[in-house]
Amino acid sequence: MPIEFDPVLVHQWLERSASRNPDKPALIYGQSRRTYGQILSEVTALARSLIDLGIERGDRVAIMVGNRPQAVIAMYGVMKAGAVFVMVSDQLKGQKLAYILDNCQAQVLISHASRAQVVKEAMWLVNSRPQIIWVEAEGGQNPLKKGHRFEELVRESSIHQATDWPRVIDVDLACLIYTSGSTGQPKGIMSTHHNMVSAARSIIQYIGNEPDDVVLDVLPLSFDYGLYQVIMTFMFGGTVVLERSFVYLHEVLSRIAQHRVTGWPVVPTIVAMLLRLQDLGRYDLGSLRYMTNTGAALPTEHIARLRKLLPHVRIYSMFGLIECKRVWYLDPGQLDSRPGSVGKVMPNCEVFIVDQDGRQLGPGQVGQLVVRGANVMQGYWADQALTDRTFRPGSYPEDRRLFTGDLFKMDEDGYLYFVGRQDDMIKCKGERVSPKEVEDTLLQMPGVSEVAVIGVPDDVLGQAIKAFVIPMPGRQILPQEVTRFAVDHLEPFMVPKHVEIVSDLPRTPNGKVDKRQLAIR
Repeated sequence: MPIEFDPVLVHQWLERSASRNPDKPALIYGQSRRTYGQILSEVTALARSLIDLGIERGDRVAIMVGNRPQAVIAMYGVMKAGAVFVMVSDQLKGQKLAYILDNCQAQVLISHASRAQVVKEAMWLVNSRPQIIWVEAEGGQNPLKKGHRFEELVRESSIHQATDWPRVIDVDLACLIYTSGSTGQPKGIMSTHHNMVSAARSIIQYIGNEPDDVVLDVLPLSFDYGLYQVIMTFMFGGTVVLERSFVYLHEVLSRIAQHRVTGWPVVPTIVAMLLRLQDLGRYDLGSLRYMTNTGAALPTEHIARLRKLLPHVRIYSMFGLIECKRVWYLDPGQLDSRPGSVGKVMPNCEVFIVDQDGRQLGPGQVGQLVVRGANVMQGYWADQALTDRTFRPGSYPEDRRLFTGDLFKMDEDGYLYFVGRQDDMIKCKGERVSPKEVEDTLLQMPGVSEVAVIGVPDDVLGQAIKAFVIPMPGRQILPQEVTRFAVDHLEPFMVPKHVEIVSDLPRTPNGKVDKRQLAIR
């Protein structure tokens, strides 16, 4: 009997899961369910249609559909056609969409019909002229009177016979993920099939996913964390429950009981929202086996509160960057003994802590995190200068190491502790202050729900520390109370000079606190 080898391309994992369990639910969205066989059928039809439209190996196809099943079908169809998918947020404005389309020279834009006005604005600005495919165009009408209808392209017909699929190998690009662009224009992060499969396989391995797992995905598919939930689940043959967002938390929690969800990936914002709920006990969360966190380090105080609320759930505190997907995780069994740690490096990945000259540092010393492994991206699309600044050569010609810009320290057992980003560190009274350390301390104050800390210009201090504090529901906190708590628990140079009590914090589309918006409030 011949040996069965694992697939090497992202879409081949979908094909394998479909061949093994064609009738198993693969994707649940609202009241609709698609089996693996149905998904593969639509993916194959779309791939054929894209080739008929002139898409060739390596072409870029932008997808602006939001968290809908068509986005999943589109990305797999693009890869099966030999092209590169570019998943962009459906909240983009016309100017930024135009920049991305021109930057990656997209040949096709797949857009939801509800974004027609944004697409129209972008088309006035772009130099390229991508073909447009409309999803859910009402009444079969093209919003801009031109383009193609997605529903027609994924409908199997006698026209679509056997296709000679483009040859694709695992070092070919699979996708571009554009950063949020909070500083300057968005940057396209290039990942090959090998990068994506390697990262997903490592994460599946340490979480221990099985085909019976049902994963609730409430995070944007334009955010790598949300995107990989689909990729990983289709690899291990589970079921994805896809939600448009996590804004309506009561609906999200109801889905867990309805579909017997076993895995729930979250970001710190979702945890903060959960901890503010007064009636969490009314929801049946007994099916949950694990929760994972990334996007930003989960505060230790929030981990402790979450464990009390959900003692049966294994909580994986994780950390990573879009440039390498995931780097490390803290095994749930280590939460008590290593509070504050983001864990050890994941399988098939290696990290170093280095000083400004690139010399490796020892335990307890703070320095920049360097990552190497098959999960690390290829570089930034059309930006060789930034790629050269971010990567440095290793021990042999093809050994490139990613210099992350994140500051960490490592203990003697190899467990990592996040200190902050190099450009986020606050320089106060000649000292370097980690916003995260101040935030974690203030979160221990009774009645505090969330904290965000930034540096603001100060003529005397250089930078003064400013804390934005959200109280727990029904609690009132005065700024001077926060200051007194800080004086009792922090070194003098770390005590915030300014404290503002707020009801909410600005967020990026991925759910992170937008500190640049805080700085201009």
